[in-house]
Amino acid sequence: MIDEISSEAEEGMKKAIDSFKRDLQKIRTGRANTAMLDGIKVDYYGTPTPVNQVATVQVVDARLITVKPWEKAMVPVIDKAIRASDLGINPVSDSELVRLPIPPLTQERRKELAKVVKKQSEEARVAVRSARRDAMDMLKDAEKDKAISEDDRKGGEKKVQDLTDKYVAMIDDISSGKEKEIMEL
Repeated sequence: MIDEISSEAEEGMKKAIDSFKRDLQKIRTGRANTAMLDGIKVDYYGTPTPVNQVATVQVVDARLITVKPWEKAMVPVIDKAIRASDLGINPVSDSELVRLPIPPLTQERRKELAKVVKKQSEEARVAVRSARRDAMDMLKDAEKDKAISEDDRKGGEKKVQDLTDKYVAMIDDISSGKEKEIMEL
């Protein structure tokens, strides 16, 4: 019973970490990364479609991404969608592809992005604590229902707290690594 509850809590904590990592990939660090375009959708015959489903997205070098649509008519649509996004990138289009030169970040923009990382890491910590709270409630309910003893509940709570501490430390490590990457010139 306690193992089931703690493994369920750990599963929730893993999902919080995975979501946090995905969110961090979308933050621009001055290096080209195809994940930056994940949130951008284009109008593809009346349907909002992610860019990577209508074009080939490639990182050419550390400061350049190319987007080659499968249909030439999509070039201006992709260009417009990228300009409308909050990436802060000005695409350069020709007849066949869209080039995205990644400009170096200003110090002010780096500080803003570091704040965004801090905010997202706090959201991830809240998600981990939420999984802990749910597990603690399940342990208390199990004790109330006489499924486990008070000692078992206390042992289970310690196990869940240890998991929580482990995952919060992981979030802190990932967050500080991303902040360091952003602030690096």
